[in-house]
Amino acid sequence: MAATELGRALRRWRDRVPPDAAGLPSGGHRRAAGLRREELALLSGVSVDYVTRLEQGRAANPSVQVVEALARALRLSGDERTYLFGLAGLVPPGPDVVPGHIPSSVQRLLDRLVDTPVAVSDAAMTLLLANPMYAALMGDPSARHGFERNAVWRNFTGLPSRVRHTPEERRVFEAGMVAELRATASRYPADRQLRRLVAELGARSGRFAELWDAGVVGRLAASHKTVEHPQVGPITLDCDLLRVAENDLHILVYSAEPGTEAAEKLRLISVLGTQNLVAKG
Repeated sequence: MAATELGRALRRWRDRVPPDAAGLPSGGHRRAAGLRREELALLSGVSVDYVTRLEQGRAANPSVQVVEALARALRLSGDERTYLFGLAGLVPPGPDVVPGHIPSSVQRLLDRLVDTPVAVSDAAMTLLLANPMYAALMGDPSARHGFERNAVWRNFTGLPSRVRHTPEERRVFEAGMVAELRATASRYPADRQLRRLVAELGARSGRFAELWDAGVVGRLAASHKTVEHPQVGPITLDCDLLRVAENDLHILVYSAEPGTEAAEKLRLISVLGTQNLVAKG
């Protein structure tokens, strides 16, 4: 019974989310105004087959991570998110776990920044949401799963990045990331996923282990970022880190001074990114 109601609820919520509100193309023939199954799968990082089985009642007991991702993609309110967890037979993560919920007020703010690259991460620097402009600037993150969505993991394990650092910038950036992660770990000592991230980073990266053992605690500072874009070349942008204290979220916003070459390149990236999205749709 719970699985059946879970499927109905997912379909009902999917039908009410306009694709353009989620940063997806809304053109072409559509039988419904809401999200297609493949679009919900793309936004939540879940396979289309699994979304189908959940909606048809042929799959039950999704993980906490899957339910949280579906709640974000469907733009559920706090009460709706709690209800979804209950339908899945789960209890929403408590205060001892790094929060991953993006409240509707923050979502509305992001919806207004359509021409600005914006990404939302949790306090452990795991990417929760990226708008189409961020994907156009940095590369589409939708295919990343697990620790591949974590910025600390990506930086210390050598995964591809379009960001270019000088040696000094990298030194400061790495130290800031480890300090931020240590501060987060101190706030959520019972979070098993966070403990596993730290342990595996220490085993994979000597540089991370060295900085972690140094015991530095602090905050990652805002900075300029130079991005090597495959079509427009290098672009240096302001990178501001905004914090939502109540939900312990990080909002990364990239911008350029009006009238500069960087602003013109960002405008061109916006056009190129839109074309790519239409081509995929």
